[in-house]
Amino acid sequence: MKAKEKKISDEMRPEYNFDYSKAVRGKYYKRILSGGANVVTLEPDIARAFADSAAVNAALRTLLDITKTTRRLTRKSSRRGIAAH
Repeated sequence: MKAKEKKISDEMRPEYNFDYSKAVRGKYYKRILSGGANVVTLEPDIARAFADSAAVNAALRTLLDITKTTRRLTRKSSRRGIAAH
């Protein structure tokens, strides 16, 4: 038995008729900013290293923790030493 070939149409269905005359540029811009969202674009090689935004956030939090620990270790003592003569 021969399989039926499906006819591929280049036309979109009527329910996908987009009316861009009613589009509003930046409609959700203020909502995103007020919510504290900060959009950052990663370089392609960096983006490939992370599965999703949660992985990026976890890596950055780890980096911040390491920075805080390192800063405490390298900070000079506030005590004054006895000057040797």
